Amino acid sequence: MIRWLISVALHLAANALALLVADLVLDDLSIEASAFITAVLLFTLVEVLVQPMLTPATLQGAAALRGSVALVATFIGLVVTALINEGFNSDGLWTWIGATVIVWAGGLVAAMILPLIFVKERVGDERAA
Repeated sequence: MIRWLISVALHLAANALALLVADLVLDDLSIEASAFITAVLLFTLVEVLVQPMLTPATLQGAAALRGSVALVATFIGLVVTALINEGFNSDGLWTWIGATVIVWAGGLVAAMILPLIFVKERVGDERAA
């Protein structure tokens, strides 16, 4: 249970960082400060629900599509977030594509780096004790 909670917290942090980067980089993407937390929670929830549903479909189809599941889940998460959260706006095809790639890549990088930071800190704490 603790590992699951840590995983959820890291996933939320990774998505928060990725959405923040996309908001800073893309002029036609805006996330209002008051809607940011809701956007992160909603985006993460949709992404977590959609990705497992898409994976079996790609396993039955082309194996080459497996890598695209995360990108598609990210895109669906962004679209649903924009539809439900009034403080999240994206205009234009290239902004949607850019946001999808930036949030996917940012989330991937953050998901790899954040555990290293927290695990390293935890190991240091354990050694000190």
